[in-house]
Amino acid sequence: MMDIQVKRVYDPPDPQDGYRVLVDRLWPRGLKKEQVQADVWLKEAAPSTELRKWYAHDLERWDAFRERYFAELDERPEVVEQLLQAARQGRLTLLYSHRDEQHNQAIVLRDYLLSRK
Repeated sequence: MMDIQVKRVYDPPDPQDGYRVLVDRLWPRGLKKEQVQADVWLKEAAPSTELRKWYAHDLERWDAFRERYFAELDERPEVVEQLLQAARQGRLTLLYSHRDEQHNQAIVLRDYLLSRK
């Protein structure tokens, strides 16, 4: 069983986070690299700029956003494999900056990764 959690990048880092990956396309506002403490910034794991702008955090588009983001991830097997390898080695924490803790790309990415195992 893979241990993948999601966490707002604005929440303080915790030693229990394991391998921390920032999965936003844009750097989080107001944070310095030392504050984020990500092991890697994997922009390629984030939704495309076009998809992000189309979704615009419109919850009526959430299901369609999930489907489209899954399709984008299908086109990036090397990025997916990199994340899966990290998850197989221990806890993986996907960091995101959006305020909505229930509807963000890190949740979708976690679901995608867990479906791939």
